[in-house]
Amino acid sequence: MTTRRTFLSAAGALLAGTAAAQAPDACSVSTKATQSATTPEEALARLTAGNGRFLAGQPIHCDLLAQVRGTASGQAPFAAVLGCMDSRVPPELVFDQTIGDIFVVRIAGNFVDTDILGSLEYATHAAGAKAIVVLGHSDCGAVKGAIDGVVLGHLTSALRNIRPAIAQVGEVSGAHTSKNKKFVQAVADQNARDSAAALSARSDVLRALVARGKLKIVSAMHDVATGEVRWLG
Repeated sequence: MTTRRTFLSAAGALLAGTAAAQAPDACSVSTKATQSATTPEEALARLTAGNGRFLAGQPIHCDLLAQVRGTASGQAPFAAVLGCMDSRVPPELVFDQTIGDIFVVRIAGNFVDTDILGSLEYATHAAGAKAIVVLGHSDCGAVKGAIDGVVLGHLTSALRNIRPAIAQVGEVSGAHTSKNKKFVQAVADQNARDSAAALSARSDVLRALVARGKLKIVSAMHDVATGEVRWLG
């Protein structure tokens, strides 16, 4: 039986949780000052904490129109994400970030090309982001298409960017086709790692920022069945 005391306790807890979710600091827009004060390690920690809130079903609830107004004169995102275009993996939601927090570049298969490099050079060197996450995901259609050698218009050339990862994955039992989930996941992991390595290998700008301790580049994998982000070594 619910007593008045237990009801008030529950209500107090609910209000406290709501207040925490809507705390001014959590909903304050990123500024050049907060961005400058953020280290690459802290940027990654913020993304990790955000995925924790996402998994717990406790996202931050902010006044988005207030954030639109707060970022109208400029932006200062603390991190950038190179992700796949898959509709199940929106980085802002997966990492529980909001308007003005992160740059997001998305392309089928989260591979790196010249345009991606230029975009991330802008995000970091010009605009100040402190971390880049290459975010792959499980059950990736682009990875499956690359494994099976899909031929379809311009998609054919796009999928060629994933083929080097396929060649590197050899010690997985079973058929090396898109029907083998372990093989598909191994290729997706390798592709994310390769893309992260390619960013500093192919860009003098990004490599210099990493060398100076101003930037970290990492790879990660999002599980579309659970929502969890797994950081790759």
